[in-house]
Amino acid sequence: MPFFDSPEAAIETFVLLAIFLLVAFPVHEFAHALAAYRLGDGTARMFGRLTLDPVAHFDPFGGLLMAATLITSGGSSGFGWAKPTPYLAQNLRGGVRGEAIVAAAGPISNLILAAIGAIPLRIILAADLDVPGIVFKILLTFIYINILLMVFNLIPIPPLDGSKVLYAFLPPRTAYQVRPILDRYGFFILLAAIFLPIPPVNQPALSIVIDVVGLPIFRLLTGIGL
Repeated sequence: MPFFDSPEAAIETFVLLAIFLLVAFPVHEFAHALAAYRLGDGTARMFGRLTLDPVAHFDPFGGLLMAATLITSGGSSGFGWAKPTPYLAQNLRGGVRGEAIVAAAGPISNLILAAIGAIPLRIILAADLDVPGIVFKILLTFIYINILLMVFNLIPIPPLDGSKVLYAFLPPRTAYQVRPILDRYGFFILLAAIFLPIPPVNQPALSIVIDVVGLPIFRLLTGIGL
């Protein structure tokens, strides 16, 4: 196998890909669509996005990129996305607050998925059940992926969901001044946060955020330290 150390590693990688494409991404986008619909905008429903069907949320480029990066890295890293959920901000009740709710709904759905996945894991640990190692590892991976998606998407940099939440909490005048700048340069700032190491720790900002925010949530849900 050119990219995997063993058949087991290949299986784990394809399970990881399935979690992203069949569960974590679709639930995240469905949550956006549901929140927008409940706040008065039916755009996502009109485009067939008010569904948990993974096909409706699959982005060909983002999904194939996720598959390619996971497989070529042997399952150690992946990068990709689902099809963004369409909505019209002017139709939402609550103005920028409504837009923030729609944005936050996706990451919150991933946190809920992580909490649901932690329930059988906690039962296995508490009862000391003898389960196949791959089952235990899949549960851990499911929880970690969803926490990772929650933390990543709440980073307040466009085009991530956290930017919409940030705009809602800023004073209107400040938001008016900051939003055009962040919307224009946010993608480049995000790339820097993902790839550029920060001295003296020599880690990218994203890795630091995941360590500081994501790992404590993982430990809280699972009772397991990393």
